[in-house]
Amino acid sequence: MQHIRNFCIIAHIDHGKSTIADRLLEATDTIKITDGQMLDNMDLEKERGITIKSHAIQMVYELEGVKYVLNLIDTPGHVDFSYEVSRSIAACEGALLVVDATQGVQAQTISNLYMAIDHNLEIIPVINKIDMPSAMPDEVEDEIVELIGCDRSEIIRASGKTGEGIDDILQAVVKRIPHPVGDPDAPLQALIFDSVFNSFRGIIAYFKILNGSIRKGDKVKFFNTGMEYDADEVGVLKMDMIPRTELSTGEVGYIISGIKDAKEVKVGDTITHTARPCAAAIAGFQEVKPMVFAGVYPIDPTEYENLRASLEKLQLNDASLTFFPESSVALGFGFRCGFLGLLHMEIVQERLDREFNMDVITTVPNVSYMVYTKQGEALEVHNPSGLPDQTMIDHIEEPYIKASIITDSNYIGPIMKLCLDKRGELINQEYVSGNRVELHFMIPLGEIVIDFYDKLKSISKGYASFDYHVDSFRLSRLVKLDILLNGEPVDALSTLTHQDNAVGFGRRMCEKLKELIPRQQFDIAIQAAIGAKIIARETVKQVRKDVTAKCYGGDVSRKRKLLEKQKKGKKRMKQIGNVEVPQKAFLAVLKLD
Repeated sequence: MQHIRNFCIIAHIDHGKSTIADRLLEATDTIKITDGQMLDNMDLEKERGITIKSHAIQMVYELEGVKYVLNLIDTPGHVDFSYEVSRSIAACEGALLVVDATQGVQAQTISNLYMAIDHNLEIIPVINKIDMPSAMPDEVEDEIVELIGCDRSEIIRASGKTGEGIDDILQAVVKRIPHPVGDPDAPLQALIFDSVFNSFRGIIAYFKILNGSIRKGDKVKFFNTGMEYDADEVGVLKMDMIPRTELSTGEVGYIISGIKDAKEVKVGDTITHTARPCAAAIAGFQEVKPMVFAGVYPIDPTEYENLRASLEKLQLNDASLTFFPESSVALGFGFRCGFLGLLHMEIVQERLDREFNMDVITTVPNVSYMVYTKQGEALEVHNPSGLPDQTMIDHIEEPYIKASIITDSNYIGPIMKLCLDKRGELINQEYVSGNRVELHFMIPLGEIVIDFYDKLKSISKGYASFDYHVDSFRLSRLVKLDILLNGEPVDALSTLTHQDNAVGFGRRMCEKLKELIPRQQFDIAIQAAIGAKIIARETVKQVRKDVTAKCYGGDVSRKRKLLEKQKKGKKRMKQIGNVEVPQKAFLAVLKLD
């Protein structure tokens, strides 16, 4: 145990975590680096250049003649995947805080740092990319000292590209990060921090042992679910899984026990022995709170059960995804899914398509509201169609977030305007260092769900960084906006919006749908309505055949007779005609500006 170090790498998105991880693996001869970002093994991660999943890997490092086992977890940096980071932190005793020398401390850096400090992790600050021409290591050092109050000599300057400072990092990990503490003779207590599905071997759970030890062939029990299994194989994680006969206190490894059902493995659960169980589960693991909800429906209704199985397997690998069944008049049976943000939603949709061949329709994303009825009941509503009748509602409360935005002082004006347009309230602003400012706002979560992050990045030329956490529910004047096609409401397009924005939003929605819905043989009326009041209307004109083409010359009554006949046919068609809404129309709502 004295020779084990468990640590993770935390940083803002794009500060070079995965590149530093590559250099560490190379320096310890763990693997040959054949390709950049070796730990990002998903095609999606390689294409987008971001880390989506945390990746655990074991290295062996020799210092002063002693061999140390280093368990490294590389984590994502995007705000939508902060739950991955919190789980990785729970399995570590120390963290490398990586800061880009060209960009300085950003909002997600601070957020991840606080998470690590809450878990009493030893922090090793690293300034990365010091070989860049635009690097400002001295200014960034000032920011780090101000942030964590460490000594300047503790900050390591490194470059993931050239490999400079990598050996210093490895030495600091061994010397400064404490070894795991626990009792090897106590009953087994191991924390599950991740799991993956393998179609041949069932579910593989990754764990860290806090107390006791586990051997191949032991009978184990999962504490929260109460299920019992045989440990068919246990081992450690290198680039591949390497089986071992025994793992003891402080080690990070995996267990294969032939589990087939995805519901039986919960991230944050405790593994213990059946014969000699531990007294209590490992505490301090918070449940994930989804921020954004959207309906996910199979394009082919017969695929419903396949979609359920795919979501369960995906949930194993991505514990921040939640889902429960729902049905829609327009789209049939599907699921209401909870995501941590829009990028998370996009990634889940993409993974369903790539990994499980599921074609799905996703409805307009929204957040959950608290609705209080006149009878004094409180209902949590995730979906506008689940709203009680307008006459029954006493008031509605919506979630507010506390947002922290770090930006260059040149962009304060446009950023304040953006936040105030989104019904935000400025709490305070403070200068971090030089000309960098941290702004704190209270903003309704529903306003930032769709395009806030993209707009923030574009008006600040990519400089501003953003982080948030849910604060409280507040009373709000919200109305349900319905979209009607030929008088029929399309429940998948209905949204809850603020009273002041409703008319403009309804009008833009009708205009957008007019462009996207293909023309039919009859007129299609697109209307936006609040309750029984229509606030906007557009018409998709019918496609008409020129029935009078064969009449040339002669009396006008011949033409009129043909037109009257066509009119009767169109009228009959309209009575039985229904409108197909293309998938593009559901997503178009996100692009409204």
